Amino acid sequence: MSDRPNAQISSRKQPKQARSNELVSAILEGAVQVLAKEGAQRFTTARVAEKAGVSVGSLYQYFPNKAAILFRLQSDEWRQTSDMLRDILADRDMAPLERIRTLVLAFVRSECEEAEMRVALDDAAPLYRDAPEAAAVRARGTEAVLIFMREVLPAASEETRALAGDVIKNMLSAGGKQFSETKRAPAEIETYAGAMADMFCSYLKELGATR
Repeated sequence: MSDRPNAQISSRKQPKQARSNELVSAILEGAVQVLAKEGAQRFTTARVAEKAGVSVGSLYQYFPNKAAILFRLQSDEWRQTSDMLRDILADRDMAPLERIRTLVLAFVRSECEEAEMRVALDDAAPLYRDAPEAAAVRARGTEAVLIFMREVLPAASEETRALAGDVIKNMLSAGGKQFSETKRAPAEIETYAGAMADMFCSYLKELGATR
């Protein structure tokens, strides 16, 4: 099985029975343990199968190679984060800029909680980051941000909204990643997230954001 960057990363089949779901869950849990202990460079399907207590043949029924396992772990993390952020941005019970503050704090907390696993998955990113499946997962998050920008910047052009969304996404991602590389206390997280949210809110106000 090839593990080159353009190798297949989609699961071979989706589990339909409880037993199959349990098998896939065991494989993914084993993968998390191997990744945490061995890192991306020593991550292999054989080690995952051994840790999960299943045969390599059973593993290959669902995952064609190690890139597929790693992408599943990464896409699950992306999906959870994307769903969380989308729900916050779509919550019209909060004013738009209040949603930005809530989003930044939730994201930074998430980054700090998942820092160790994220670092390991970042090391494995060359195996799947350019695959169409990866682009599709990221696109869902981008669309949620653009929808929010249309609400918060109703008088702006579509190009300005897209740029604002890209600026905030990129700065949030880079800032959260760098900040979470060191273990942080809850008070530190709140202070950092508050400062970053202040910056984003000021930027959006300059662009004519509704409150």
